[in-house]
Amino acid sequence: RTRTEIPLHGILSPVRLPVSPLGRWCGDRSPNREKAANAMGWGGCTGQWEPGQRADCPQSMRPGGDPQKARPDQSEDKQMKDPGGIFAAVATLPGIDGFLGSRASVGMDVVIVGLFALLPVLAVSILAVRRGRYQLHKTLQLVIIGALLAAIVVFEVDIRLISDWKVRAAPSPYWPVGVGTALAIHLVFAVSTLVLLLWVLVEALRRFPAPPQPNPHSRRHRLMARCAAADLLVTTVTGLIFYWMAFIA
Repeated sequence: RTRTEIPLHGILSPVRLPVSPLGRWCGDRSPNREKAANAMGWGGCTGQWEPGQRADCPQSMRPGGDPQKARPDQSEDKQMKDPGGIFAAVATLPGIDGFLGSRASVGMDVVIVGLFALLPVLAVSILAVRRGRYQLHKTLQLVIIGALLAAIVVFEVDIRLISDWKVRAAPSPYWPVGVGTALAIHLVFAVSTLVLLLWVLVEALRRFPAPPQPNPHSRRHRLMARCAAADLLVTTVTGLIFYWMAFIA
C-alpha cells in the first residue's frame, strides 16, 4: 500500500515513521508501537499485513480491507457507556421528577431544600431570643416545627403513593448497602429531632406565660433547645449525604 515517510529532526537522530493512508502508525515493530496497537485493540498488529502475518490484524490494513471493520463494535461500545441499561432505566423513573437535576423525585427535593431553608430560620430564632424578642422566637419555632411536619407528610405521600425512591436510587454505585446505611443514620437524627422539638414546644407552651417571658423554666428550656438545634443541624447534614449517595452518585 502507499506509505508516507515523515522525517522527524531534533535532539534524536532522524527517524522515519511510516504512516498508513488511514492515519494509523504501522510498520514500526518497536515496543512502544506494539503497546499503542494493543491499546487500540488491534491484538498486537504493528505492521502492514502481508501473507503469513498474524491473522488478528485489522481488516482495514489488509489489501482491499474495509475500514469500517476496524472500528469498535458499536453494540459493545454502547454497553460500556451504559452498563446494565442504567440510562434507559433512569429515563423511565416512576413518579414526578424533582427540580434539582438529580434522579430524586420532587418530594425528595422539597425535603432536602426545606431542611436547608430551616437553618437560617433557626439562626434568626436564636438571635431573637438573645435580644429579648421572645414572641418572635416563639413564632419562628412554630414555623420550624410546622415545616418539619409538612416535609414529613410530603415525603411519605411521595414515596408511598407517587414515586418509588428505591428504583431511583438503584443506579447509584452505593446501592443498596451504602444508601441503606446512610438512610438509617439520617432517620435516627430526623426522628430524634422531631421528638426533641415537639418536647421543647409542649413544655414551653405549658410553662411559659403568654406573651412569653423568662421564668424558672428558662434554664431547662435553653438546654433542651440547644440539643434540638444541634440535632436539626446533624439531620440536615446526614440528609444531604443520603441524597448525594442515593440520587447524585
